[in-house]
Amino acid sequence: MKEQRLEHLVKWVKEENLSACFLTSTPNVFYLTGFYTDPHERLLGLLVFPDGEPAIVCPNMEREQVKKSGWTYGIIGYDDTDDPWEKVKGNVEKRNITIEKLAIEQEHMSVARFHKLQEIFPQASFTSAEVKMFELRLTKDEEEVSILREAAKLADFGVEVGVHNIKKGRTEQELVAIIEYELKKKGISQMSFSTMALAGEKTASPHGKPGLETIQHGDLVLFDLGVVLNGYCSDITRTVAFGDVGEKQQDIYETVLKAQTSALEICKPGVEIGLIDRTARSIITEKGYGEYFTHRIGHGLGIEVHEYPSMNATNTMKLQKGMAFTVEPGIYKPSVGGVRIEDDILVTERGIEILTSYPKDLQIIKA
Repeated sequence: MKEQRLEHLVKWVKEENLSACFLTSTPNVFYLTGFYTDPHERLLGLLVFPDGEPAIVCPNMEREQVKKSGWTYGIIGYDDTDDPWEKVKGNVEKRNITIEKLAIEQEHMSVARFHKLQEIFPQASFTSAEVKMFELRLTKDEEEVSILREAAKLADFGVEVGVHNIKKGRTEQELVAIIEYELKKKGISQMSFSTMALAGEKTASPHGKPGLETIQHGDLVLFDLGVVLNGYCSDITRTVAFGDVGEKQQDIYETVLKAQTSALEICKPGVEIGLIDRTARSIITEKGYGEYFTHRIGHGLGIEVHEYPSMNATNTMKLQKGMAFTVEPGIYKPSVGGVRIEDDILVTERGIEILTSYPKDLQIIKA
């Protein structure tokens, strides 16, 4: 699969008459090579040429990991005392290539690194590699789908653990710790993002931070979490009630559930992304909560937990087989609380497969 992805990129490099393509983000390097690392402040990159073998740029201490990932092409290694940019320049010069037009990840590359490229390739003009990488990663192959399914099951498990451990007086941070501990026992070393467990009025913050607040009778409790499995992410949100909750909270919950269900019902190949958002938003607006649905309906899902495309109301792109994304309407009313319900979705030939499966009917957890 990795070979085919590289072949597609090389073909594009040739079609665009590029001297080379230099990718520097961990997700794109992983997608094309199978090598996954967090380089921290060090330079990580993949050089792809119209002719000649590609090369990974990485610290020498990562060489063995690159080989173990299955990479059989060139490695431009460097030590901490080296200037990696000079190493890149030297590799290109050995190929007798003059870099005149170079594709880079403009949204990822820092200004400082761009200036370095200008220094080592003074004749070069630059163009964006993002659009092509978005296109390549948009639809998932069978291997990617298999991993996403397993990652979704682990997200379901994480919510199950969280709900099972809700107790009066337990803090949000304690719930986070319990969830992540149980997932670590299953081999998960990395979450897709900071695990969220919010209770009471804090559920009205879409990106609230768990703290030492304790869970009390009558609270809504919101879990938002995901795992990284073999380089791919999952992302699920569920909201439950701890003891009896008020009519307003129940109404908010039922409205969000109806909005999400209605949005999912229209998902299939050929449907415009914006329509999915507008379908959910219209239901929430009709119930008088429109101003409290403050974000898009979802986002693409894969190597990154938030990736292309943006599932917003103005997006005219149409769904196609192999796309993976989230559908996650929410209502967040200050002083009352918030509800979000989120699933991971895969577009199939005729419809969708919902990868996450934790129950969505309002659960009342006995206090």
